[in-house]
Amino acid sequence: MQFAKDSFFLALQQRLAALNPGRTVTINGATVPAIVVAENLPPSAMEPQPNTFYIEWGAANVIDGHAGSAALMSLTCVISYYTLGTVQSMVDRGRVLGQLDDELLGICQPTNTEKMDYTQSPAADLGTKVFWSQPTFEMATTRDVEDNLVAYQGRAVRRAMYEQAYPDGRVERKTRLTVFFFSEVTLL
Repeated sequence: MQFAKDSFFLALQQRLAALNPGRTVTINGATVPAIVVAENLPPSAMEPQPNTFYIEWGAANVIDGHAGSAALMSLTCVISYYTLGTVQSMVDRGRVLGQLDDELLGICQPTNTEKMDYTQSPAADLGTKVFWSQPTFEMATTRDVEDNLVAYQGRAVRRAMYEQAYPDGRVERKTRLTVFFFSEVTLL
């Protein structure tokens, strides 16, 4: 599974570097394209940085009904990001979020890449592909989701957009997609 995760991440990172070379972030003193995998950051990593794509991996499943000796698997992926805008008044947050949305759509195309083993140098082609669904964009939020729901007449309802704003004024987005790949484990 790690080969699929690495291949997906590095494909998106290389595509971001080509699409927008100025979209970078400094992690542990190294400047890299602004897409990182949350589980690969040290526990002491600080708060997520603005204008940076954060990949978080979810549940993995074996998909039934395919032919072949390797299991076809799916892996849930959440990519989150936020912005504070580019001007002091922050009035361009929506526009910048839209730019980030467009960049994410751009780096997700095409929806496949070669599956590689990056534990060796040079990386070895494993002979299959990693492919994924189109991202599903959730509503942009300006506050913590947990603070976003209130009880009204015994049911949870959404608060108005202007209430419970993050102290720093950020606007954020989460996207979801599913990554598919063939397992390295052979089925009997």
